[in-house]
Amino acid sequence: MDRIEELKRLYFPGKSDALLITAPVNRRYLLDFPSSAGTLLILPESQYFIIDFRYFEKAREVVKNCTVLLQDQLYHQINEIFSQNHVRTVGLEDHSVTLHALAVYREKLSAVPVEGSGLSELLEEMRYTKSDEELARLEKAQQITDQAFTEILSYLRPGISEKEIALELEYRMKRLGADGLSFDTIAVAGKNSSLPHGVPSDYRVQNGDFITMDFGALLDGYHADMTRTVALGEISAEQKKVYHTVREAQQIALDMIKAGLCCYDIDKAARDFIYSSGYEGCFGHGLGHSVGLEIHEEPRFSPACHTILQEGMVLSVEPGVYLPGKFGVRIEDLVIIEKDGIRDLTKSRKDLICL
Repeated sequence: MDRIEELKRLYFPGKSDALLITAPVNRRYLLDFPSSAGTLLILPESQYFIIDFRYFEKAREVVKNCTVLLQDQLYHQINEIFSQNHVRTVGLEDHSVTLHALAVYREKLSAVPVEGSGLSELLEEMRYTKSDEELARLEKAQQITDQAFTEILSYLRPGISEKEIALELEYRMKRLGADGLSFDTIAVAGKNSSLPHGVPSDYRVQNGDFITMDFGALLDGYHADMTRTVALGEISAEQKKVYHTVREAQQIALDMIKAGLCCYDIDKAARDFIYSSGYEGCFGHGLGHSVGLEIHEEPRFSPACHTILQEGMVLSVEPGVYLPGKFGVRIEDLVIIEKDGIRDLTKSRKDLICL
């Protein structure tokens, strides 16, 4: 079903007569058209995409599920549509509309903006599960990411900096066809690997270091995400123990995940194993998060999420152990939830690699 039609089916009759959508990620989801600007109006019987000159020609060519209008006097155009369709109230995206934008809407629109319309929550829930086309895009993005990891292994050596590793990963992903980066690449080594979201620095890697790389390719609007931790040269027994603890915790979660289970329970299984292995308090983030048009979506594998897994959801599974001032290990795969298990999109090896 067309996504706009599905939204209308789920929303109308609702708390308002029309919907006004401006968040780029929601516009892209509903129109499959990327733009930095634009206003999408959805009414029970019609929909309009008002876009400025920069995108107008392309929008008329690509957008097929609504009337495309060239933006001139935006609020006059919106009010004309509202008047013609007897719109008295309009629902907004509560999660993204700023106080300033709300004040402007109240001043400029003939319809009354409805706060708490439920629009943001509804769109978020629609995006929980991915279509076959979305899954195909995610899989291609992850294939690029996996290939970049395979290639970076021959590049890693003593003396190169964290910044150089990050730059090389980014170059290789783009050379392999990525449109951009899913997020700022994390490449941290030695003591810095104990920082879950450490920023690559001028630190030059040495033998005996763990190198943690968290990165992803962006392709056709969809994000990949993976983490691998590799060793440079000989490492200690403690480092090996932590690595294998994280690896086993991830496998426990991967073996457990399937549609119908609660996100909380998946997180708990991996967390309990890490804590019982002597690392309580050393795994301070959630086990994973949904991925799609945004790098962090809902639902999540976390102690606070009680959402039930559904077929077609895509989540990361990324346990970690971080020992402050010493080192850290994280391993992350991207998986599709299926009826009786998962399909793991991440193909890179997870045995302990000592270069």
